[in-house]
Amino acid sequence: MTALSVLDLSPIVEGGDARRALLETTELARAAERLGYTRFWLAEHHNMPGIASAATAVALAHVAAATETIRVGSGGVMLPNHAPLVVAEQFGTLEALHPGRVDLGLGRAPGTDGETARALRRYFEAADQFPRDVLELQGYLAPAVEGQRVAAYPGQGSNVPIWLLGSSLFSAELAAQLGLPFAFASHFAPELLLPALRTYREGFRPSKQLERPYAMAAFNVFAADTDAEAQRLSTSMQQAFAAVVTGKPGRLKPPVADITEVLDARQVAAVESRLTYTAIGGRDTVRAKLAEFIGLTGVDEVMVTGMIHDLDARVRSLEITAGAGSGL
Repeated sequence: MTALSVLDLSPIVEGGDARRALLETTELARAAERLGYTRFWLAEHHNMPGIASAATAVALAHVAAATETIRVGSGGVMLPNHAPLVVAEQFGTLEALHPGRVDLGLGRAPGTDGETARALRRYFEAADQFPRDVLELQGYLAPAVEGQRVAAYPGQGSNVPIWLLGSSLFSAELAAQLGLPFAFASHFAPELLLPALRTYREGFRPSKQLERPYAMAAFNVFAADTDAEAQRLSTSMQQAFAAVVTGKPGRLKPPVADITEVLDARQVAAVESRLTYTAIGGRDTVRAKLAEFIGLTGVDEVMVTGMIHDLDARVRSLEITAGAGSGL
């Protein structure tokens, strides 16, 4: 049976604020735990007025404290923005507080625009140092070795599981070389999903963390009691994608009856190209789309996501998806 997990961006809705977004994220995590999802991840983005999870480790601490059993993690921490030692200390602290429940997903992109990236890290070479930084971070989370002069406290010996995330072949190759689990961002970058999975599986080398390849892929889901209502709910995310494409990100807008009323044909086409791997509909529609996606990719785990404006509708979408995915 394919595991199901949840990726949340802690959306800030029009008329709302960051506090509301983070509290709603916590409620969503509680719902995911109740429904039997495997893990609940938050993503790091910066200079995005509609996303409240920029300080990912801080937000995860709140979510973890409000839940009991579900794994919590980053999907991901954008490592070029941070010193590996600091990341090890942050996630070592989370693991100390919530043992056996913490995942550390790492991305190579800055998670923002170029000017903001400069404000975060001051230089652009950090992305090129990503493989070295991953190895350094692994060292801080592993048991200390004789002669080691710099250690992460907390963090050293915590063995927080590291995942590599990506939307291209680079992280797939690196995850294979290092023997790490791999997650692909097919919810917004579908083009290279299948080549990346093939690259990862064919090049995988067993490691202390993982004996055989373990692949996860993200999948957009907008589930509701009817196909028509699900289609309406999906228009909030379509508007958000269009805003990002045009360089004008904002807070998550309410759904509309007809997306063509607020987006032109070119914008609709651009959004649809990003939403290749998406299920929009009631239980039967979602089950069929999930089964098709699992059959196509052969992934071990599907991470569902979907920026829905209303919290009750977000929870209901998770409920329907959990039922639809049962036994797949």
